[in-house]
Amino acid sequence: MFCGIDEAGRGPLAGPLVVAGVILLEDIQNLADSKVLSEKKREKLFDEIKQKSKYHIVFKSAKQIDDLGISFCIKESILEIMETLQNDASSFLMDGNTNFGIENLQKEIKADAKYKEVSAASILAKVSRDRFMDSISENYPEYNFKKHKGYGTKAHVDAIKEFGRSDIHRFSFKLKALKEV
Repeated sequence: MFCGIDEAGRGPLAGPLVVAGVILLEDIQNLADSKVLSEKKREKLFDEIKQKSKYHIVFKSAKQIDDLGISFCIKESILEIMETLQNDASSFLMDGNTNFGIENLQKEIKADAKYKEVSAASILAKVSRDRFMDSISENYPEYNFKKHKGYGTKAHVDAIKEFGRSDIHRFSFKLKALKEV
């Protein structure tokens, strides 16, 4: 058995990075990269994945990303997943083109579209992050996080121009639109 690993939230201007690791214990139909599935399908698969797998999900806050850097946060999250699931997995596969210098971590571009375990990790990470952004949305009504989940849409950038960044924003992510770069 191997553990698939993927992340959600590497590029947004606000909110956490979420990294998930999944070892499937039973077959699950219709798994795919979370980016190609509808929200409804991701939500349905989320619960099934949790029931039919061993998994671990790690959140890193915007402040941790600002303080430590996005790559460090990803690496630290992967190491936590590997430590937590080491007794259940014989190998670990990360979606992407780097293994962040982690020994025994395989990497493959588009693994989230090729391997069910990585697809499942993609779904757990994406749905967990989206649910978090939805849950905080009413605390930050001026940003409308429910709509864009913290990504750099025009509406979000316009809200930052008007209201500045909140404590959930990443200050280390500089924007041309704000003449920060």
